[in-house]
Amino acid sequence: MDADDVTIREQNFHSQVREYIICFLLFTILYTISYFIITKYKRKPDDHEDEDAIVNRISLYLCTFTLAVSAGAVLLLPFSIISNEILLSFPQTYYIQWLNGSLIHGLWNLVSLFSNLSLFVLMPFAYFFLESEGFAGSKKGIRARILETLVMLILLGLLILGIVWVASALINNDAASMESLYDLWEFYLPYLYSCISLMGGLLLLLCTPVGLSRMFTVMGQLLVKPTILEDLDEQIYCIGLQEEALIRRLNGAYMTSYLKYNSEDLELELDGVRSKKSNLERRKKASAWERNLVYPVVMLILLSGTAISVLLVAFNILALLVDETAMPKGSQELGLGKASLSAFGFVGAAIEIILIFYLMVSSVVGFYSLRFFAALAPTKDDTTMTKIIGNCVSILVLSSALPVMSRTLGITRFDLLGDFGRFNWLGNFYIVLSYNLLFAVVTTLCLIRKFTSAVREELLKALGLNNLHLSSRTQDTEKVLHSANGHQKSF
Repeated sequence: MDADDVTIREQNFHSQVREYIICFLLFTILYTISYFIITKYKRKPDDHEDEDAIVNRISLYLCTFTLAVSAGAVLLLPFSIISNEILLSFPQTYYIQWLNGSLIHGLWNLVSLFSNLSLFVLMPFAYFFLESEGFAGSKKGIRARILETLVMLILLGLLILGIVWVASALINNDAASMESLYDLWEFYLPYLYSCISLMGGLLLLLCTPVGLSRMFTVMGQLLVKPTILEDLDEQIYCIGLQEEALIRRLNGAYMTSYLKYNSEDLELELDGVRSKKSNLERRKKASAWERNLVYPVVMLILLSGTAISVLLVAFNILALLVDETAMPKGSQELGLGKASLSAFGFVGAAIEIILIFYLMVSSVVGFYSLRFFAALAPTKDDTTMTKIIGNCVSILVLSSALPVMSRTLGITRFDLLGDFGRFNWLGNFYIVLSYNLLFAVVTTLCLIRKFTSAVREELLKALGLNNLHLSSRTQDTEKVLHSANGHQKSF
């Protein structure tokens, strides 16, 4: 054996060890952050250590693993794009030699593998493990619950494989497809994950436009709006009167049993009035810079990000119609550091990364804004493990489809690597074109509806017309109430 061969083998060995260490460190950081996020929302357990506490702890670790994988899927494209630009700018620098195509390929493959593992094994196991009690007649304990969970997983796997087999046979009924149906690893799992990715892409198509319009409302609640044609002192005074009336009415509800008003509803209404009062006082105490500069700048940034996203999608639609290379495709050979992915160089790559994060945040906001998924929204220190599992699965589906959606919409030109580029529907021109058209049209309609309604509300508020009609509960504060002896009693 030559010395050169030994040197090459040593270099390959050290490169693989270095890649494993980097992947382990990155995953450890993501796992730690995910653990703190979940424990912030998880319902606080009792101090008593019992069987349910052990089951909850195991489910917590599995959910943390899934959330860390979701974060890794979100960071795949940004990390790959910034790595390409760094290697393009500093090709011969010794300190970034660890940043190479093999590491990027490994990260994509690991995220794909862990996504499948979390979606099809870990999360179903965590859910069935929480709900299991052991088979009837068997000795209760952790072993009995694990046995029941494994049996349920096997039955679920057989059911899913049967559905995939039937669907594949109906779609492709030729001899070659029928022979491939018996190949579990090369056909079943990629086909199943392709279906899940398509569902995730459709879910992103539904949530992202809603989230892009909802982001303006969310930021408006977090920031202090400028006071234009508004008298904050008068509004605080009116809110104070409503608060006093509700307090007197609530005291009357506690004093008499003949009152037909529910004290719980009154307390909820009082909390809402106090929240409005605190917001008005915060707006009054805010500085002029915070009121008149920060809010408009943030709104302009959100509007610019949304407009750039829609324009990129519109350009991608035109490119799809005239150029076949605009179709999203997978790549097995990554030419990292050879050419910039954006015509604007590093600035364009930075804009692409910002848009990818912006789309992900908007999709999560839109997901929890939909009525069907609003019940999944976590509550600080009061979220059950079942709801945490549902949130982790939902975020995993969204984050796994984010690289595919970003490439399909033309947000970035970075080719999909690993199993992300082997989805069957990515080669269908009509699906890709329809996806782009629907995203552009739905996002535009959501923004038009959002801004027209916002402008109408602000005009009514500026003209004072929004205070002409009071709510029925507010009008009830000025009515007379019946006391226990039947006489009228005014507050």
